[in-house]
Amino acid sequence: MPDSSDSRQIRSGTVAGMHESMKKTVTEMMVLFLLRQRQMYVYEMSQEISRLTDGVFAFNTLYLAIYRLQERGHIREAGKREADNRVRVYFRITRSGQSYLHDLVTEYHRMTDAVEHMLAMDGKLTDPE
Repeated sequence: MPDSSDSRQIRSGTVAGMHESMKKTVTEMMVLFLLRQRQMYVYEMSQEISRLTDGVFAFNTLYLAIYRLQERGHIREAGKREADNRVRVYFRITRSGQSYLHDLVTEYHRMTDAVEHMLAMDGKLTDPE
């Protein structure tokens, strides 16, 4: 049975590997974006991300990102509510999270704009001699 490092090596250099890397990269940004809209619980965030991205981004769990964001003070628990015999923990974005989201979005656009600019040069580059 391959360990997780074998799995990463198999995916490395594949479209699936790129998808997983991008997913990891933008998860915190998407969570913070949603929480800027309104307070939500984890499963609700997961469903909203899938819906808003037409299923391109789907998560089995967001808990690792939630724990990281909580640890850094970017989100906080906003309360608990019981529904359908389940306790749902709602989260909200903090001032620190607002600032972090702004920085993430700015950097995301800077990087994706640079890639788009480069890809637009397809067939337009000349050999430097």
